[in-house]
Amino acid sequence: MSALGHYLEEEGLATVVISLIRPQTENTKPPRAVWVPFELGRPFGPPSAGAFQRRVVLAALRMLEPGNGPVVIKDFSDDDPRATADPTWQPPFTPAAVSAGPTSLAARLEAEILRLQGAHERWVAQ
Repeated sequence: MSALGHYLEEEGLATVVISLIRPQTENTKPPRAVWVPFELGRPFGPPSAGAFQRRVVLAALRMLEPGNGPVVIKDFSDDDPRATADPTWQPPFTPAAVSAGPTSLAARLEAEILRLQGAHERWVAQ
């Protein structure tokens, strides 16, 4: 997304990147970026933390204020509000079962979809 930001800016659209990997952001030098110290896949912080996530979004939007650019990387001021990872989290199926299954990519994808179906149904019900 960092490189794409330059093309969008050339067309007159202001951009802000929310960065999870600071060295990559420093190398690609997007027009504006907020680096966040969160785990990969969670650029706005932990799930179910709406007020905290709102602060991340507002920090990114503040980067659009005049004077922020052409290349600026700011650190988000707070760490993930959870001191440790959620000890109750576990994958919906055990990866060990995957190696004993089918070998073609299509067959492995189909098998994975079937293994995830129960977790998906529980999520929809919730």
